[in-house]
Amino acid sequence: MPEKKEVEFRAKGFVYKKIPFLGAFTFIVLIVLLEIGTRYNYISDLTLPRPSGVFAAFVELYDSGLLFEHLIPSFTRLVVGSCLGIFLGIIIGILIALFSTLRASFLPLISALFPVPKIALLPLFVIWFGIDEGSKYALIALGTFTPTVIATYAAVDNVDRNLIRMGQSFGLSWMSIVKNIILPGSLPGILSGIRISLAIGIILLVAAEMLGASYGIGAYVLEAGSLYDLERLFVGVSILSAMGVFLSYLVALLEKKLLSWRN
Repeated sequence: MPEKKEVEFRAKGFVYKKIPFLGAFTFIVLIVLLEIGTRYNYISDLTLPRPSGVFAAFVELYDSGLLFEHLIPSFTRLVVGSCLGIFLGIIIGILIALFSTLRASFLPLISALFPVPKIALLPLFVIWFGIDEGSKYALIALGTFTPTVIATYAAVDNVDRNLIRMGQSFGLSWMSIVKNIILPGSLPGILSGIRISLAIGIILLVAAEMLGASYGIGAYVLEAGSLYDLERLFVGVSILSAMGVFLSYLVALLEKKLLSWRN
């Protein structure tokens, strides 16, 4: 009697296949190539510093105790401003997508505000909220608010209408359809918008800290740039990059928890 073979389940969709350590390997190879290029003068020290020199500058920053004096204020400003902007952006985006009156009233205003460079509004925020923390929180909040609204509105508006009609045919209430169909269906788009908003928040954090901040990664980068200290400059840029990677990792954990139904 022939041996029975299990048939492979094919209806998996496009499932992401994890390849451990490949990203880290690519990053290490790039660092090694840069080290070789700068050490043997294939790349001028005036354009790029040696990775080993950047690492030495980071160690010096850590040993001096200034690392956390710059990092903690920056991270606090980013978290407070981004949380405020993203929370309000999600709420407003959902309301605009669900209610025609609000969509007609506020969507043109959001669309007009979205392309405005938020950095250009920093002097105005300084006048309104002062040169201390208030203006920095306001700038980051506004910068993360508008892309979150647009992403949330688009995600809710793009939920499959057939699923909504199916819920209506089964007699589900409006609130049940929103809770069980619209919100779960829009979560991938909303989370993608949060990723973009956090990246914008980091950019605005640097801009805000370059004006009237004694401590912060932006102030550290500004000081290093004014002295043309490329090692310290790249330390600041690396810290900002690490902050972005860390926040992206947190969003990925949130995606894994909230979007487990996609697997």
